[in-house]
Amino acid sequence: MQNMDKSFIFGKATYGDNFTDREFETVRLSGNFRSGVNTIIVSPRRWGKTSLVRKVSKIINDEAGEVKVVSIDAFLCRTEIEFYRVFANEVIRQTSTKLEEWLDYAKRFLARLSPKFKMGTDSPVDFSISFDVDTDWQSEYEILNLPQKIAEEKNITIVVCIDEFQQVAEFSDSKNFQKKMRSVWQLQDKVSYCLYGSKMHVLSGMFSKQSMPFYKFGDLMFLQKISTQDWITYICSRFEKTGKHITDQLAEKICDSVDNHSSYVQQFAWLVWTKTIEIAGNEEFDEAYDDLLNQNGILFYQYIDGLSSYQLNFLKALADGNESGFTNSDLMKKYNLSSSANVARIKKALEKKEIVDISGQKVSLIDPVFKIWLQREL
Repeated sequence: MQNMDKSFIFGKATYGDNFTDREFETVRLSGNFRSGVNTIIVSPRRWGKTSLVRKVSKIINDEAGEVKVVSIDAFLCRTEIEFYRVFANEVIRQTSTKLEEWLDYAKRFLARLSPKFKMGTDSPVDFSISFDVDTDWQSEYEILNLPQKIAEEKNITIVVCIDEFQQVAEFSDSKNFQKKMRSVWQLQDKVSYCLYGSKMHVLSGMFSKQSMPFYKFGDLMFLQKISTQDWITYICSRFEKTGKHITDQLAEKICDSVDNHSSYVQQFAWLVWTKTIEIAGNEEFDEAYDDLLNQNGILFYQYIDGLSSYQLNFLKALADGNESGFTNSDLMKKYNLSSSANVARIKKALEKKEIVDISGQKVSLIDPVFKIWLQREL
């Protein structure tokens, strides 16, 4: 969602002037792309992973050099065969603009699968590939090795970026599928991979556990929050660009209120901007603050829908500022959490739902505005 003047963008990947800071991460990721280093990006939801990857991908592709970036979204993939189809289609589609070349690559490099072609109706150079569901390992190998074959053919290097990569963890016999991907991809000398997604604890488990196939697959990047000073500069400049004004102090207050959460900073700043005629003040801030909570309320009701009374009690404890000490009998009694064993089960369940983050003995709510909403509602 965005306003008509594009002063602030939230709820989608940002781009151009709306992309804020991330200078260090941009340099690091660009270097990885150019050097053929695999990259895994991990951070909480809506911290700007997709925006960062898109920015760097555009930088690399605009250079028109020997590095080509291919972007794949695995969000709708529910099985191995769906992943193979999306993977093959996007790798071929994005490595050339000539239909004849697409068809040639599919016929030569996916010969075992007897690919079938469907031409697009909106564009004379659009197409999709389908192939038989029953594939053997050699056929699967052809698909997973497709970027390498095309890179060799065109004498380029390719970076394959896969968003929502955690979806493969949901596939039947996922660990075996991950072994297949790793066994092929680790031998490719002209292809590297950038893997990222929205479920932090799933991705962390896939890449940081020694028992998992993708352990130490590449450079593991944990995104940090954008600094308050960078946000202040950004917010003030966006106001000034549209003939409005906001003080550094009020811009800082916006950041502090949502704990520098990228998407919420953009949304909150936009709400203040819409209520400002010339100069933003506390009245505009307060009205925007209420709107922020109300607009996200439907989403937050979905968060708590179906939670047990124990889980809701635990969330109330977190909203009250308790982030540790859940073995304390007084704390468990105050919030009716039953027992230490029950608390352990609650934490595990809420982490799986991507509601809390667990770091050692510390448990925190991932969504800072959800915390404010809980304080108001509970």
